Amino acid sequence: MDQPSEDLASAVARKALAINLDRTAYGAFAEIGAGQEVVRHFFKAGGASGTVAKSMSAYDMRISDAIYGHPRRYVSRERLEQMLGHEYQLLVDRLASDRGATTRFFAFADTVATTPHDGKGQGHSWMGVRFQDRPGAEPSEVILHLRLWDKDAGRQQDALGAVGVNLLHSALHARADVDGFLLSLIEAVGSGRVEVEYVRFAGPAFAQFDNRVAALRLVRLGLTDAVLFGPEGQPQVPSEVFYKRSVVVARGTFRPVSLVNVDMLECASRRVPEGADSVLPLFEMCIGADPNPESEVIDRIRLVGLTGRHLLVTRHRGWYRLPAYFRLHTTGAITLVAGMNNLVDLFDPEHYQHLQGGVLEACGRLFKDGVRILVYPMRGDQLRRLISDPVACRVCFAESYSVAEDSVVTAGDLQMRPTVGGLYQHLLNNGFLVPLDGADMAAMSCQPRTLADRISRDEKGWEREVPAKVADAIRSLRLWVS
Repeated sequence: MDQPSEDLASAVARKALAINLDRTAYGAFAEIGAGQEVVRHFFKAGGASGTVAKSMSAYDMRISDAIYGHPRRYVSRERLEQMLGHEYQLLVDRLASDRGATTRFFAFADTVATTPHDGKGQGHSWMGVRFQDRPGAEPSEVILHLRLWDKDAGRQQDALGAVGVNLLHSALHARADVDGFLLSLIEAVGSGRVEVEYVRFAGPAFAQFDNRVAALRLVRLGLTDAVLFGPEGQPQVPSEVFYKRSVVVARGTFRPVSLVNVDMLECASRRVPEGADSVLPLFEMCIGADPNPESEVIDRIRLVGLTGRHLLVTRHRGWYRLPAYFRLHTTGAITLVAGMNNLVDLFDPEHYQHLQGGVLEACGRLFKDGVRILVYPMRGDQLRRLISDPVACRVCFAESYSVAEDSVVTAGDLQMRPTVGGLYQHLLNNGFLVPLDGADMAAMSCQPRTLADRISRDEKGWEREVPAKVADAIRSLRLWVS
């Protein structure tokens, strides 16, 4: 819940004044796109002459380009890094000889797009600070990407100014731990107004910070709904990766990534007609209720990376939230891939107690704008085990449902309970649920839900259910070994 404006104003003023009274910190502010919303707090707090060496805002694109260079997009990480690099170097070149022995120089910058007057478009900002943690030190850096959720530009500017003061204060004075630093960014503002979608730490001041852990903590602390990891296992910027691309997304827990996960994505990718360059196949993993520590989640991220795929780590279990997330970043087609066990989650009303329309509302949100779910087939023996699960039986399948063990069952063959059968058939008939075929029989034999337990017990045969590179990594790193 948002804090009252008095609390916000006093919290920001307190931090701005603390920085102004710290005579060792001295720097430049460069802000583009929403006024000088950060530096104005330092002027209002008093004593700004001890902190502000320079404040500027180059709104005209030609003037901005003449100073910083020409970026591909103006509200982008590229432009922010140009601003930070230029302003920091200029500051050091001009002032280091006179006061470098006693001063921690910094450059703060942001480039912002607030919501237009017509209300169309989503406000967002790239923000960062490059600074010395002690006089004469090599610079360290924090870079953020923010989503601004207030409805009007004025409130977005207020929130942006507060986050900027919080960022500079924490960079200079509060680097003890990742959680404390991240939570301080939205102090007195709240995650309902500002979403911290991406963070990157660099330099000697953050030698103890792991950017992979920081990304996961953003999700678990509720500062963002999802973070993206590239095949190399490091956080990436969603807006840069997804921009104008179609996505094919397969959900799983990946403990570890298995042959069936890979085959699901490959089968689905073959059904997407667009050119290979414009389609991004990726995996998605929800950790909202995952009790495992960040170190174990990072191991899973690393193993997924060995398949050459991106991994989106989210905090919401509901499938219906995914299209809205991707629509923030791309206008391309959205295709989801599901196993038959995922149909239980899709139709389980217990997951939608917070929605007035329950399952129907969730489906309405999920399948708008041409979203499809491609449903991977299942072997008869595995479907029998799924049917015997009490939750699956209550939600989807009748107790009397019988299927041959040696059969291959597609989404078009399933017999659903009458309570969901009509909705299920509607989704099939209208192409929202699409049966997949062409699955690899060896992959379909995998049992990914028990893989980690079987590895921990050193049961024979688990290696045949994962890609060879993944098996080698599990052995060498001794993952899931008791």
